[in-house]
Amino acid sequence: MIAAAFTALIFLAALGSGLAAGLFFIFSNTIMASFAKLPVPQGIAAMQQINVTIINPLFMLVFMGMVVLSLVLGAKAIFGWSEAGAAWLLAGSIAYLLGCFLVTMVFNVPLNDAIAAVDPASAEGAAMWTRYLKEWLPWNHVRAVACLVSLASFVMAFARAA
Repeated sequence: MIAAAFTALIFLAALGSGLAAGLFFIFSNTIMASFAKLPVPQGIAAMQQINVTIINPLFMLVFMGMVVLSLVLGAKAIFGWSEAGAAWLLAGSIAYLLGCFLVTMVFNVPLNDAIAAVDPASAEGAAMWTRYLKEWLPWNHVRAVACLVSLASFVMAFARAA
């Protein structure tokens, strides 16, 4: 019964990291490129609105739920190192915790806070927007790749656990 519960958690972790990978991919591939082509005040205003709207219960359930799942599954991997798929579990957990969660908190959130504080029509806003696009997007690429690595690792762990 406990093994089945952990298998279900691995499956949920794969789904969660896949959702996160898709979200970050669409930002990297489409949304930020579209915003960069808008007049600066419109691009800033659009990003400011997204940064407010994205903080909602469903997003937070996935984003923070993956932190909890990664911690639980990472601990399971360490304490059950001899079990099939343990290395994949640990890899998936580390990829999410470091490449998604930590990068978000250390790099993307402070930039989001900075862009939220500017007037979109000001010279300060225009300067911040240039910096924002230059710095935020590469870190978002890191998040997208990390979530893909996490997804692939959890799928591999699931295949060994099922």
